[in-house]
Amino acid sequence: MNTRYASVVLDVDSTLCGIEGIDLLAHRRGDELGRRIEALTDRAMRGELPLDRVYGDRLALIQPAMEDIEALQRAYADALAPGATDAIRSMRAAGVRLTLVSGGIRQAIQPLATSLGFADDELHAVALSFDEHGRYHGYDTSSPLATQRGKEQIVEALLAAGFPRPLLAVGDGSTDVFMRESADAFAAFVGFARRESVVSRADVVLTSFAQLSELVLGEPTERKLRSR
Repeated sequence: MNTRYASVVLDVDSTLCGIEGIDLLAHRRGDELGRRIEALTDRAMRGELPLDRVYGDRLALIQPAMEDIEALQRAYADALAPGATDAIRSMRAAGVRLTLVSGGIRQAIQPLATSLGFADDELHAVALSFDEHGRYHGYDTSSPLATQRGKEQIVEALLAAGFPRPLLAVGDGSTDVFMRESADAFAAFVGFARRESVVSRADVVLTSFAQLSELVLGEPTERKLRSR
């Protein structure tokens, strides 16, 4: 089946799912810390603050335990975007390659990714480490996804490994916009959060996964790509 895009790279937080995982972990430590971390996340997603400057600091303040990660696993499942399961199934059936690229916590996203049919190597996220008592020990500081331009690096690596073009990158935040440098097009997903600094740099704006499926599969849609 001929499709408009041969592969799709999907963000997770506020795109595939309607939550920001690290913000949710912070709120489990109380509203004061929750609001503080939420403000840092929002500034980073708007491009006002480099993610590199806040990634480790947020986790150090939260000190998430394994039980918090398990709660976050459930939250991701509950917050799955409407129509996402059907859209992913339809795109896969048409032969489209799909992968998840997230600055979120790998252990928290993994169960949902598996339930949606993503293999281990189709989930790119930041792994945390814990001690023998399940207490937070640290995060994978070598992961590019804890940095502002890390998603661009992942897309470049995917293409170098043979990921087919044309490739569409989809996300809601400033870290997602950098994927546009290597992808053939970037779609701003605004189903959960609309950030004008992201929308203004997108080739197309999507409000739902039904629209995403239509766009990728080349079906009729009112959303037209802008010239790059």
